[in-house]
Amino acid sequence: MRVLMAALLLVAVTACGLRPASSFVPPVEPGSIRPVPGLEGARIRVTSKEFTEQLVLGKIAVLALTAAGADVADQTNVQGSVNARASLTRGDADLMWEYTGTGWITYLGQARPIPDPARQYEAVRDLDLRENGIVWLPPAPLNNSYTIGVTRATAERYGLRKISDLTKIPVAQRTFCVDHETFGRDDGFLGMLRGYGLTYGKDVPRGNVRRVSVGVLYNSVASGQCALGMVTTTDGRIKALDLVLLEDDRHFFPLYNAAVTLRRPVADAHPEIARIFAPISAKLTDDVIRALNAQVDVDGDVPVLVARDWLRSQGFVK
Repeated sequence: MRVLMAALLLVAVTACGLRPASSFVPPVEPGSIRPVPGLEGARIRVTSKEFTEQLVLGKIAVLALTAAGADVADQTNVQGSVNARASLTRGDADLMWEYTGTGWITYLGQARPIPDPARQYEAVRDLDLRENGIVWLPPAPLNNSYTIGVTRATAERYGLRKISDLTKIPVAQRTFCVDHETFGRDDGFLGMLRGYGLTYGKDVPRGNVRRVSVGVLYNSVASGQCALGMVTTTDGRIKALDLVLLEDDRHFFPLYNAAVTLRRPVADAHPEIARIFAPISAKLTDDVIRALNAQVDVDGDVPVLVARDWLRSQGFVK
């Protein structure tokens, strides 16, 4: 019923020549988030990347700020991390959820991740503010890191428990599905191979790697189109498809705790934004975000409605 409602909403919005459905913000009333005089009518432009978790987090931000009285521009659903980030640093957007590991490695060009989550957050917070004028609010517990996912049958067949066990698979059977963006990143697929002493083109033949969209990657692994998939640990499809996550035994992948980031002029003008997001971030654990992601990717629900219902369930809005 909820999916039907969203579909009807899309038709109505399109027919009327109004904004796209991705910008639809359902009405919410203040709960524990109360109207903030300093935010009344303030224009806050919220952006996000295009994958499910980012859409859910982006909509949480849109709805929370709306409940607080801000005039929110929903600019979520930007393709690619670099593009979404650029909209923030250029000043085309004001606020987005970002991941500490992505900030540290991809945007700030640091080669070595910091394994302690608090120190990693402090390091990216301080350097990004100094170099780019981007403020990082305290992060959520959720850690959307990468790893390798396989079917339970594949794990049992080859005795796979950790990523270094990949060498147990004959070279011809080392087939990977990797999403387009993750493939070449230093903290992604090619970086992971180097970190585990594997040579692309030799230990993993080029023809064994399929670059696919995130939308089909998990089903491609589950259906046996590839033996191994580069997956994220908080994706809701992992449990639904009964995929096994291999341990990152060399601790290659950085920590990816999600945090609200915003331009310094906005943070300085509206310090109350930090107070709005502190209790929200505190409740966003791995289990919570995985369940929210599953509502979209498994149940077919709509990100903004998933975000609204979760905010309601926690009493943030009504």
